[in-house]
Amino acid sequence: MSEHYYSQKPTAAHDLHQIQESLCGRTYTFMTDAGVFSKKGVDYGSKVLIEALKFSEHSEVLDVGCGYGPMGIAAAGLAVHGKVTMVDINERALELARMNAERNRVTNVEILQSDKLDAVITRTFDVVITNPPIRAGKETVHRIFEQAHQVLRDGGSLWIVIQKKQGAPSAFAKLESLFAQVQEIGKDKGYRIFKAQK
Repeated sequence: MSEHYYSQKPTAAHDLHQIQESLCGRTYTFMTDAGVFSKKGVDYGSKVLIEALKFSEHSEVLDVGCGYGPMGIAAAGLAVHGKVTMVDINERALELARMNAERNRVTNVEILQSDKLDAVITRTFDVVITNPPIRAGKETVHRIFEQAHQVLRDGGSLWIVIQKKQGAPSAFAKLESLFAQVQEIGKDKGYRIFKAQK
């Protein structure tokens, strides 16, 4: 398999640079690098998902596939009295996420290496958010949905963004097989935001 952002140890030559993004009304500075997802700027799907998020400021949130950290760090700004746990398989992305949390003075986050949700499968959360790793394949994406259902507390919700052409209909069907209620709560430029409630 050729290397991509779902690799545990990217071997691409480093290409560190700094970007600025406005998310949920706040400006953040992020360091990015080669070998991580959307290194040139926060991808459009993630932005659409971040702007759609609604949950209590006391929520315990899990960001699956956090990359260099934009969604989890923005979510931490919404869960000001809660906590965001950010997980990714990619070691380079995790290093950047830790750096970016510090650089943006975000302290209510925990950043862990995990293949899908394996490292947190015995814990529980109020909210799970993910821009799932489509390139890792449908089996991986659907496993993330199954594990999200497992770690969510009753009444908790999974928020995902997925492009219609990248399997939104089958993702919606999979979510409906797992969750009590699934709704499309937004769409923009081919991206769909689904909220699945346990």
